[in-house]
Amino acid sequence: MISKYAQVFLVGLQSNLVYRWNFLLRGVFSLFHLLGVFILWSAAFSGNATIGGFDVRQTMTYFISLIVLQFFVAAANEDHQVSDEIRNGLINQFLLKPISYFAYRFTLYLAARLVSGFLVLIPLAAAFPLLRDYIVMPTEPWRYVAAVPALLLSGLIQFSIAYCFGLLSFWFLEIQGFIMLSYAVETVLGGNLFPLDLMPAPIFKAAQYLPFYYQMYFPAAILTGRIGLESATSGLLIQSAWVCVLFLVSHFLWKRGLWLHTAVGG
Repeated sequence: MISKYAQVFLVGLQSNLVYRWNFLLRGVFSLFHLLGVFILWSAAFSGNATIGGFDVRQTMTYFISLIVLQFFVAAANEDHQVSDEIRNGLINQFLLKPISYFAYRFTLYLAARLVSGFLVLIPLAAAFPLLRDYIVMPTEPWRYVAAVPALLLSGLIQFSIAYCFGLLSFWFLEIQGFIMLSYAVETVLGGNLFPLDLMPAPIFKAAQYLPFYYQMYFPAAILTGRIGLESATSGLLIQSAWVCVLFLVSHFLWKRGLWLHTAVGG
């Protein structure tokens, strides 16, 4: 069983290495996005020693962490790939084979994220002399320990959400509208625009019970000291619960979708 997915992983690595220059260029262009973030937040900190209890170095560290996390765990294009395989009939090849489509797609996701994650480190390493004065590494050992499951669970949440949106192609011919809506919500509630702890306390507390909080903000907040041990522990439990919920939702959508699916093509 494991050997099947090991082969899928190797094939995924090979296919993604073909597009290594695409990933590398995306990493380079992400530095321009980071430059915009630096300009914006430098202006925000003008005349302010701290914002929300964090200084400019801690805030910049947060956004640098987001860049790395996006390349290592973000489910880039997974929803479109699932949708294309359903609409083009390529999904049919998995219906009579002893292989889980969810596990197959997740294995390919891991291969893609491994390639893109390590490639983004190249431009970041080149820019490190300019960034090092803005990077504040955590000193508590528990943060590094807690970050490992937080990252793994974050990847599962991101992949599961993208996978579920892709499965909507069993019902809809075009899912781009759903994907764009999801992306907009994830951008705001995932902490990509600003650290979520800067929101009003009631909204921030409510966001902690949504899956988007655990996609980017939560692992970044652990690594950059924006949450304490108690919040990290409870967060890991909620994050695990969302992984289970999303897995059940994806399984339900898959089973229901197959009832509607007409096996043509593939």
